[in-house]
Parts: sequence; C-alpha cells; structure tokens
Amino acid sequence: MRRLMLGMLVGVMLVAAPVSAQEAKRSITKIAGDLYRFQNNFHYSVFLVTRDGIIVTDPIDADAARWLKDELKARFGVPVRYLVYSHDHRDHSAGGEVFATEATVVAHENARATIIGEQRPTAVPDITFTDRMTLRLGGKAVELVYLGRSHSDNMIVMHFPEERAVFAVDFISVKRLPYMNLNDAYFPDWIEAVNKVEAMDFDILVPGHGPLGTRADVTEHRQYLQALYDAVLDASRKGRSLEEMKKSITLDAFSHLGMYDKWRELNIEGMYRQVSLHRRGN
Repeated sequence: MRRLMLGMLVGVMLVAAPVSAQEAKRSITKIAGDLYRFQNNFHYSVFLVTRDGIIVTDPIDADAARWLKDELKARFGVPVRYLVYSHDHRDHSAGGEVFATEATVVAHENARATIIGEQRPTAVPDITFTDRMTLRLGGKAVELVYLGRSHSDNMIVMHFPEERAVFAVDFISVKRLPYMNLNDAYFPDWIEAVNKVEAMDFDILVPGHGPLGTRADVTEHRQYLQALYDAVLDASRKGRSLEEMKKSITLDAFSHLGMYDKWRELNIEGMYRQVSLHRRGN
C-alpha cells in the first residue's frame, strides 16, 4: 500500500534500550524498509542499511555519534560507508569525525565552505555537490537534492525512493511553528524550497525535530510561511511598526499548531527582519 497513515508510523516499536533521566534520550526506530530514525534528545537523523554498508546522516554531536556507531555495529554488522550532512549548523553536523575514519563524508558545497570557515567541530566533507547527487550502495539509492536557500544557504533534503520517505531538517516542521525568530533564514526562498518538497514523490516526511509527517504537513507549513510573509510584507508597506505587527498579525488559521502562543511573535520578529533586509520603501 503506497499511502501510509501517520498513525501507523507513530506506533512503530522503539528498538533501543531505555535510559535513565540523567542520560541522553536515545533510540532507534524503524521507519520503513531498511530506513531507520535515530533520536538524540530533541534531535533526529536517519540511516539506511544495505547489504554492503550503511548510509548515515546528521551525527548531531560526538557523544551521540559514538553511541550510534556502537549500536550500528552491534545490530547490523556492516560498516558505515557514507555520512551525509543536511546542512552545516553545529547542532546537526557536529561529531562527524566519529564516522569519518571509515566513511566518506558528503554535503553541499556551501556547507563545506561554512564548516571550514566557522571551524565547526566535525569532519570536513570529502565530496560536495551543487544541485543533485545520488548515492548508491548495496542495491539501494539516496537522492540528495539542493532546493535553494531556506534555513541556511546549504540545506539539502534526502529522498529515499524505495522507502518513499524524505528527510527534511529544520526548514519544515510537523504541526508546529518554525523555530523562534527564524535565524539563518532566506525569504521568500524558504517558501519556494518547501514548495519543491511538496512536488516530490514521497509518503513519509522525516523532520529533524518532532514527529513524522506526511505531504499534508508540508503543505500546511508552506501555507503558514506564506501567510506570515504576506502579512508582514503588507504591514511593512503600510508603515506599521514591529510592535504593531505583533498585535495585529494573529494568523488565527494556524492557532492549532504547536508553539503558536510562544513563537508567533518571534516568527513575526524574524520575518520583519527578513522583509526589512530585502525591500526598499518609498
């Protein structure tokens, strides 16, 4: 059955041992086929197991990467052949050196430049690409796609065609507002990047934070971003101040989304900064 219900996905059994409250919350969950999700507290990455090795994504940090590396060896008995960064931000890319001794590290070319320039605590990518790249290993494929600037100028998505899943980090949230004041953002490019994900052929959305989703969640997130952008741009053209916008731009149609009460004003603040950077009034 090609269409998978989200409720079925949420019910997938965790296969990691429980940890105490003092330890990091870590687990490995099967998503579909040979695609798994790795949780480290509030961050998630994915990995694909093949007969010839494993393709791992965002290491998150060195401690998390060491835990995952040990688990992969114990559970699957094949080496990690590739490590792929979704983007350069430290909270997702850190710890790559743990896998780099045996794996080829892959990222967008802009990510490599930033990792070097900012001296991110991770392995520098061995291979980079500009628009698209397909990794093939053990009869399986992962499509790496750059959709333009969004949350950073080097964000990519990873499409797993056999598992009908897309791993999209930070620039798409499931049933939740985007994070706080939209740091390291590009608008309206971000909206177009989400629109491109909508057009992809998949059933399961795997974000870098929060629960799994579907194409409907991608659509809802795009609609929210578009409504936020349009409202702030319109208010800016009318000469409204930021404080006036925080009071008048309520975005009631999206009040059911998580963090609406805490992050709505921060989202407006971030979008106001973006609009101010890229428009010139009369």
